[in-house]
Amino acid sequence: MRKFLLLFLVLTAIAWAQPEEPGTEEAPIEEVTEVIEEPVVEEPVIEEPVVQEPVADAPVGEEVERAESASMDLKDLFLAGGPFMYPLLLSLLIGIAVAVERFITYGKLRIDVNSFLEKVGGFIRKGDIKGAEDLCARTSGPVASIMHAGLVRHDKGLEAVEKAVESAGGIEMAFLEKGIVVLASVSSIAPMLGFLGTVSGMIKAFGEIAAAKNVEASLVAGGIQEALITTATGLTIAIPIQMAHNYFIAKIGRFVIDMEEASIFLVDKLSDMEHLKQL
Repeated sequence: MRKFLLLFLVLTAIAWAQPEEPGTEEAPIEEVTEVIEEPVVEEPVIEEPVVQEPVADAPVGEEVERAESASMDLKDLFLAGGPFMYPLLLSLLIGIAVAVERFITYGKLRIDVNSFLEKVGGFIRKGDIKGAEDLCARTSGPVASIMHAGLVRHDKGLEAVEKAVESAGGIEMAFLEKGIVVLASVSSIAPMLGFLGTVSGMIKAFGEIAAAKNVEASLVAGGIQEALITTATGLTIAIPIQMAHNYFIAKIGRFVIDMEEASIFLVDKLSDMEHLKQL
């Protein structure tokens, strides 16, 4: 029994003393927990039908045309008016130039007629015809011009004075009416050019309708726009030019009245002077 126990102890010691082989260590057992995800069931979304409100049929391109018209400046309007805008622009420039020139000229010719006649009458009453002539020569305007022409010929008799005043009045009238015919022409031609542009635009619009299979508003919009722009431009030019023409005609009429009064005044004063000499 002792031998058997001793042998068991020896064998146990030998077995314990031997080294362990690599890889013989038991790895720790990891607990693997599987997470089981439950499938998510999506509920079907039921879309409600969108009810569109009925919209009135609008011509194609209407919104585009309105947006363009709202943003158009003078240059765009000029180009959209077509080829007849160029003669309209030329007539406008001519009318403005003539109107400004006449306005400045008539302003320079305007004088205080009553004061001027009193001064001339004072020289004539004193017998100083030379002084009256110098005063008329220094004064601008048709009244001073006709009186100067009459005073120069005072020594040839009243008949010669009247003829000289009449001739000078005709010359002054021609000068006063200078450019008035141009204003009258512009005020009458500008609307005609505008109406001609209207006819051209309508011909263009109907030509595009005839060439197209499907008639749309955008096809005729350009021609109608051209027609309306030229008409409006012609009237816009003619109205102020006609007003300027009428104003200048009234100014000329006032100058004519002043010249008639001056001529009568001169003849009367010279007649009184001749009568005094005869006395």
